[in-house]
Amino acid sequence: MAEITAALVKELREQTGAGMMDCKKALAETGGDLEQAVDWLRTKGLSAAAKKAGRVAAEGLVAVAVDGGKGAVVEVNSETDFVSRNDQFQDFVRQVANLALAAEGDTDKLMAAAYPGTGRTVADQLTHMIATIGENMTIRRCDVLSVANGVLATYVHNAMGDGIGKIAVLVGLESAGDKGKLETFGRQLAMHVAAAKPQAVSRDDLDPAILERERTVLSEQARESGKPEEIIAKMVEGRLRKFYEEVCLLDQTFVIDGETQVAAAVEAAGKDAGGAISINGFKMFVLGEGIEKEVDDFAAEVAAAAGS
Repeated sequence: MAEITAALVKELREQTGAGMMDCKKALAETGGDLEQAVDWLRTKGLSAAAKKAGRVAAEGLVAVAVDGGKGAVVEVNSETDFVSRNDQFQDFVRQVANLALAAEGDTDKLMAAAYPGTGRTVADQLTHMIATIGENMTIRRCDVLSVANGVLATYVHNAMGDGIGKIAVLVGLESAGDKGKLETFGRQLAMHVAAAKPQAVSRDDLDPAILERERTVLSEQARESGKPEEIIAKMVEGRLRKFYEEVCLLDQTFVIDGETQVAAAVEAAGKDAGGAISINGFKMFVLGEGIEKEVDDFAAEVAAAAGS
């Protein structure tokens, strides 16, 4: 049996990121064989990850990656905001965003992809990260957007580093205009999306179910006025225009100047770039959006601890 030296423990820790006591135990269990100790820790890591799987993961990072005319956005969650500042976690999120480019917005396909330099899949690497860092993590979602001739503009709000942060936006501009000018305007448009949070590019792209629900609510509100049906119809149409200004990108007021309608800003930018611009879509991921977070009752926790 090989001697379990401090140097051997250190080497195992550097290879696996596991704790010192776990490394010592792994080496003792495997007779000091480094490779077997790595496998022992990986097996132990799988068990540790399974125990953490039930914890709510609503923190973490969103990321964006672009390669030519194709872009991807991803959300990777952790239990605490502290982990989002971990270099290892940040590198993992960036790598996942790059791998998502080939996944076509399919999370299952992304999870099955090979994770570079490890011999693991993305899913296995995620499990390894859970065991190493000690928190539950999930790759919650991914999506892609592409342009045939134009630019993909990005913006990351509350950026923690290159391409990672709390809100990630990807906007596709189709145009034969000057690429530099398109990129400048595209970034402004992506910033607008992050601030105004539109639901669709145009009225035609709006989900019919959302529109019908809004029309029904507005109609019921208008009928409470007691006015004739023909007046009610006009009231509803007027209120729908206001609704469009809130949820449709092209109808919104451009946040960059606070005055121009986005549709007019797009037209002006196209003239400046030397080629008409059409927005073929946008993707926006807001970290933790829609996840029900656990709220800790700290006072009750302290009281319980004092009584035990």
